Amino acid sequence: MKAILGTKVGMTQVWKEGRMVPVTVIFAGPCPVVERRSTDRDGYQAVQLGWGDVSPGSVNRPRRGRFQKNGVEPVRHLVEVRGFDPEADSVTVDLFVDGELVDVTATSKGRGTAGVIKRHHFAGGDASHGSKKFHRRPGAIGTRKTPGRVYKGKPMAGRMGAERVTTQNVELLEVRKDDNLLLVAGSVPGPNGGLVLVRNAVKAKVAGQ
Repeated sequence: MKAILGTKVGMTQVWKEGRMVPVTVIFAGPCPVVERRSTDRDGYQAVQLGWGDVSPGSVNRPRRGRFQKNGVEPVRHLVEVRGFDPEADSVTVDLFVDGELVDVTATSKGRGTAGVIKRHHFAGGDASHGSKKFHRRPGAIGTRKTPGRVYKGKPMAGRMGAERVTTQNVELLEVRKDDNLLLVAGSVPGPNGGLVLVRNAVKAKVAGQ
């Protein structure tokens, strides 16, 4: 396992093999290793990575003492990655190579309260033939007297987005080590400027399978 934290810069396009490919630019690393978890002491193996500048005055005393204990500068974000144990005290984009598959995790854009058509892709009601004020409604949600309630998990209107989302098996087209940039094919979750976690793909396709 290998991983790195970064910020989603935005989307652009690059030429590859004679065609234009849309890519997402991620500014990643260097990420300091704030703390290490060991099997003997903590019961599992993991590493805690830091990312993002932060004003020293905005860091509370418990967190400031934690950074001082481990000898690192305060950072804005702390993310723990299991099964990852880098040898160096910081993680850079040098861990990744062009063409490999990665998983990108981020918090999706918040859409607020949305109806069933936008949230669950319902077809909606008829637009004519006597239909009145039923164009974007969900329809029946119950099952009459038995069981006499709405089943848990029924697709209905409600809050949409602002959830942890992972896009799997995304091709890493280019690693620009001098600029600390990762160019990922296609789109990734979250808004521009949002925190992203890039890891090697756990379900990567093996050649010949």
